Amino acid sequence: MPEAVKITETDLLRDGFGSHPFFQCLVAEVSTENVMLDAGIVGFAMYYYTYDPWIGKLLYLEDFYVMDAYRGWGIGTELLKNLSQIAIDSNCSCMHFLVVVWNKPSIEYYMRHGASDLSTEEGWHLFRFDKEHLVRMAAGE
Repeated sequence: MPEAVKITETDLLRDGFGSHPFFQCLVAEVSTENVMLDAGIVGFAMYYYTYDPWIGKLLYLEDFYVMDAYRGWGIGTELLKNLSQIAIDSNCSCMHFLVVVWNKPSIEYYMRHGASDLSTEEGWHLFRFDKEHLVRMAAGE
């Protein structure tokens, strides 16, 4: 969904690699003949930590992607395995993430691995105030 991207490479570098990074990433690389010199990134997982006053610290998986040509190789499973270990090592109570409703294969994959759909099981709705409305509210409108 390239048309949905609103930030720049500069924003990503500042926010992820500055003195106080807001997010972290895992990357998946493959190489020809297992030589890392020609390795290419074929997938990634972007995550950060947040806090819930009921359950404590949690890992929030913001973005998760494996290139089409490399799906079915176990790369996504390995990324999720590593994310799970990071969450455990960081003393997180759980991992949260969103999946668009039309992405049935991903929903089924996550459910097979034990994910709970909070929108149906607990009745949560995700809301967002866009920047325009944030400005209006900050101004008291």
